[in-house]
This record gives sequence, structure tokens and C-alpha cells, in this order.
Amino acid sequence: MALGGSALADRILGGWLGRIAGNMLGKPVERGDHWTRERIDRYLRRADALPLTDYVPALEPPPDPVEFELRPEWQECVRGRIHGSCRDDDVDYTLLGLHLLETHGFAFTTEQVGDLWLLRLPYLQTFTAERVAYRNLTAGVKPPLTATLDNPYQEWIGALIRADIHGWVNPGDPRAAAAMARRDAVLSHTGNGVYGAMWAAALIAAAFTADGPREAIEAALVRIPPRCRLARTVRKVAALYEAGVAWADTLDQLERETSGLHWIHIVPNAAVITAGLLYGEGDFTTTIALTVRGGLDTDSNGATAGSAAGVLCGAAAIPPQWTEPLRDRVRSAVFGFDGARISDLAARTHRLAMAGARVAGGLSGGATAGA
Repeated sequence: MALGGSALADRILGGWLGRIAGNMLGKPVERGDHWTRERIDRYLRRADALPLTDYVPALEPPPDPVEFELRPEWQECVRGRIHGSCRDDDVDYTLLGLHLLETHGFAFTTEQVGDLWLLRLPYLQTFTAERVAYRNLTAGVKPPLTATLDNPYQEWIGALIRADIHGWVNPGDPRAAAAMARRDAVLSHTGNGVYGAMWAAALIAAAFTADGPREAIEAALVRIPPRCRLARTVRKVAALYEAGVAWADTLDQLERETSGLHWIHIVPNAAVITAGLLYGEGDFTTTIALTVRGGLDTDSNGATAGSAAGVLCGAAAIPPQWTEPLRDRVRSAVFGFDGARISDLAARTHRLAMAGARVAGGLSGGATAGA
């Protein structure tokens, strides 16, 4: 199925809105070593918010300020207090990716990604692998050594959170999306860290034409090495889902199998994202709610699942409780983007997708220029 015109524009806007809404949903409970699945649900029960169908509510005062300590930014991202998105790196990198493609086109180089970081992104707004790569860049280190020199975070989630833009501008072409995401990812990551970005970009590209999340996940798996740990973990989640295992039991099993990995490592987080998409079964609210309730890196996972779900259903089908509080605005640390309109960002992304499709000869199948 090829997409064009207003239908494609609606799907891209759905991706932007879904990413930002999912990020905002997960932000108050983003700390996987404290906010376990059990603690998140305990909090939501105390707040009478299960099933979760809106942003996380605040308990004021919290019944136990130690057990239920929300992120410092909670006052900007809890139910009833959201007036546009709060600033977050999960959105900063999406904005940087848009600027990258507008500036250098689809044939951008890894070096150009690094140059834009130095130009547009404040150092103290980077974390883990991205901060190491940034530091290496300032010392004159060139890619791909920027990803390996003194970097213990090479397989964490950072490259995945940068991948959405490459999926949005390659609708229906997961191969091209994965190739572009890889060029971005190798600035800061290796191994499963790179495969996570390729998988996420391919997933989102496939969501434009897939018949539901299961088909999009399968299309994305084709784009990464089949025997890598990430691929094996995603396939395991899919197999448990197909066997009728309950969502919580699936995550229990994957938690045991990925024990020992940090809560920001790509592999356990990909399991949570995959479970949210599959058990959400195409429903936007259920998808992001299950993904955030799955714990670990909640805001990053909510953002990626929300992006894929938003593309699958389109902006018009996202319930208003998720979109209206955003007020069509983003906050960002990226120079030149703070206060940007979400609708404008989506329109700019749509123009890139259409330009890429004209070069490639169509919106479905074939390679996108420069991939």
C-alpha cells in the first residue's frame, strides 16, 4: 500500500504527536532502578489511574515521598499540568535529526551528525554514550572511534531514541530507514546499540504500510542480524505473544532472561517496546500505557512505541487527552527549536519524505536517495 498526500501527512503528524505524548507519559517515572513495573502499578492504583488512559496523575502530597518520588520535572508532565511538552533528550535528538536532513539531505555522513551536535546541542544536555561521543568529538576524535573510546555505554538505548526521523522520511521503506539510522548511530554506539537504532527506524518506516504492529515488527527484524541478542529478544517476545502468554508474564520471563543488563541497555528496553506494541494491538492508548507500565527507560520506550503507534493509526485517530495538552508546542535544548510548533515540524518532515520519494521513484519499495 502506497501513501501520499494528506494520508501520509496525517501519519507523520501521528508519529510526532505519538513520540512526544509517549515521552511525556513516561517522564515522571523515568528511573528503572527505582520505578519497577510493580512500583509503577502500585502508584497508579493509589492514584485510581488503572487502567491508564491519560497522563500519569500526581499524588499530592505523595503518601510516601521516598517510595513514590517522581522525576524532578514532574510538575510539567503530569495530568492537568501539561502546557506543551517539557524539554527532553528523546525529543531533542528528533529535532536534531530533522535539522540534519534539511541541512545535508539523505546522504548525510556520520561526521556531519557530530558537527551538528557540537553546533546545536549543549554538552550538559547529553547523557551516557552521547556525552562520551560528544567529549571525544571536542578532543578531535573522528567517527567511528568516537563510539568506542572510553565508552562503556555502547549498547545502551541512546541511538534508538535518535532513529524515528529516519523512519518518518522513508515511509514504507524500512531498508532505507535502517541504513540512515545506522549512519547516525555509529557516532556513539556499536553492536546491539546500533542494531536498536536500525530496528526502530525500520519499524517506524514499516508502520506506514504494515497491517498492524506484528507485521511492522517482522519487517524491522529483517533489517538487523538475525542472531544478534536484540533480534533474538524481539522474536522471543513475539513468540510468547503468539502463544497467548499474558503481557505481565511475558515481561517477567524476559526480565529473567535479560537480568544483569542495565535498565538503560537496549535489549531489555526493546523487549518492553515490543510487548507494548504487540499487546496494544494497534490501539494507541493501550500501546503507550502498557509500554510505560513495562518500566525501565519509560520515557524513551513510551516515545518509540508512541511514534510507531501514531504512524499506524494517524494523528486524527489519537485520542485528544494525549494531544490537546501538548498545545502544538515543544520545548527543546536544541538551538533554534525551542517553542517550535509540532504541526510545523511534521509538515517539514512530510516535505522531506515527499522529496525522498520523488528521488526514489515512489513511496513504497525501492531505496531512498543516499541510503
